[in-house]
Formats: sequence, C-alpha cells, structure tokens
Amino acid sequence: MAKILANDGLAQSGIDLLVKEGFEVKNTRVAQEQLVNYINKNNIDALLVRSATKVDKKLIDDCPSLKLIGRGGVGLDNIDVKYAESKGIKVFNTPEASSESVAELVFAHLLNGVRFLHDANRNMPLEGDSQFKQLKKSYAGGVELRGKTLGIVGFGRIGQATAKMGLALGMEVIFTDHHTKEATLTLSFFDGQSIDFKLKSSDLKEVLATSDFISLHVPSQEKYIIGRKELGLMKPGSGIINTSRGGVLDEVALVEALESDHLSFAGLDVFESEPTPEIKILMNPKISLSPHVGGSTVEAQERIGAELAQKVIKLLKR
Repeated sequence: MAKILANDGLAQSGIDLLVKEGFEVKNTRVAQEQLVNYINKNNIDALLVRSATKVDKKLIDDCPSLKLIGRGGVGLDNIDVKYAESKGIKVFNTPEASSESVAELVFAHLLNGVRFLHDANRNMPLEGDSQFKQLKKSYAGGVELRGKTLGIVGFGRIGQATAKMGLALGMEVIFTDHHTKEATLTLSFFDGQSIDFKLKSSDLKEVLATSDFISLHVPSQEKYIIGRKELGLMKPGSGIINTSRGGVLDEVALVEALESDHLSFAGLDVFESEPTPEIKILMNPKISLSPHVGGSTVEAQERIGAELAQKVIKLLKR
C-alpha cells in the first residue's frame, strides 16, 4: 500500500479518492525540521504540499522513499524541481484548479481600492458613530471599474481568468506576456450563451502607461518586474494588484508611489518578506491587504484535492 503525506492539508474529496484506490493518506502537518524523519519513519511514497512546505535538495537526498512530489496550486518555486526529476522523482502541480478563485480576489482588491472599502472598514468601527458625515465625505470620491482599462502582466491561466472577469464588467483589457502573443477568450454565462473576445499582446511599457489598473500574474522572479521605473510609467492615480508572488513588485518603491499620490491604491495578497510583511505595508491606508489566500476558497481546495489525487493515482498505479 502506497503512503501519501499531505503536509499542507488536502480536501476531503482528494482523501476519499486516494483511500478508495487503496492508498494510505496521512493528513498531519509536520514541521519543516521534522519532515525528513517523518517521511523516512513512515516510508512515505508521495509528498503533497502547498506553499508552506519547502522541498529542497537536502530533503530530496535524505528521503529515498519519495517517488512523487505534488504541489497544490500554480507555482513550483518551493520545490527544487530539476533536482527532484534528476533523482527520478515525478513533480507536478494543479495549474487550473485555483484560477477563478485568484481572479475573484483580484477584483475584491480592485473594488476595495476604487471604493476605499479597506480603509473604511478600518475607520468605521472606530469613528462611524461620531464622525459619520466626515467619513462619508472622505470616501465619496470613488470611481467605477466599468469603462476603465485593466492591464494584465502575465497571461497564463490566472491572467486569462482575470481578463474574463474584467471583460464581463465592461472593462477594456490589455495584456503583456513573453509567451502568449494573442488569445481568444470565451466568456460563458449561466444560460449557456457565450461570447468570444480576441486580444493581442502589447509591450510592458504600453500596458503600464495606458492602464487604469495593473494586475500581476507572473511566477517567482530573481529580480523585480515592477520597480521604481515601471511604477513611474503608470498613469497618475492608477492602482496595482499583486496576487502572484512576493518579490515581483518592489514594495519600497510602491510605498513611495502611494505616498507621493502617483498611485491611488494597491492590493497585495503576497509580500516580499512573507510570512512577516513589513509594517510600512501593513499600516499603509492605501493598501488593501490579504494573507496569501488567492486560491483558498472551498471550491478551489476541492478542485485541487481531486486533481492532486487523480494525478497521484495515475502515476503510482502505472
């Protein structure tokens, strides 16, 4: 019987699928420093993780029983993929399962930003009873998303899901991507109707200069994609959302752009110094914040669990 360790949790749908196929599933969170001992003691065949568990060269070397490493979600930056594969270990992720959830969070942050909800939700409990009229005046200058231009940096599955939501809201959508030069997006509606939109890639400078809002959807990088220079190219009064990875957006430059009123707001789900974001970021009234929960919806976790389980079954039952 093959043994599976889902170290960062696994939806019940995934557990049920694996158990039904005869696998033993351990769903206990093991601390990083204890992980090697646990894997070896229990003779674990497959390790399933999300973003919390790091699977580096040392762990791979120290755990000879591992045959599979699965990542629930899009990125693989917490796994030494090349080294694992060089040792004959299969590595896989679930790139499609959380796209809609992340895209919806982008718009949660966008709507927070254009209607000041993140700041209003801080101040209403403190001053709503005594300063209601003043608060009403402070937050009365919101704008609509409809008719505005949404620029998407990175046009993979999540970028495309975000684009679809922007189009559905009546926004103009433009994008930049090194690999995708044009794409046809199909918007499907509840009654079976659908409509196609054809989009072509623009260069980064054009996207930054012409968009009212920028949304980042890129993998982990060694250097900033959006730094002081790129933020300076953005339209005065525009906003930026990062739900991709910490480190692709220069947070020091971001705070400067917000404090100088060059940018009106930002929305961050990921952070350079995660899991201990900088106080200047956390306390900034122009930043809408969430703790890296882009793919953390009930629906996405169920899809991730089922997809992980199906891939484990396929690979271990060959």
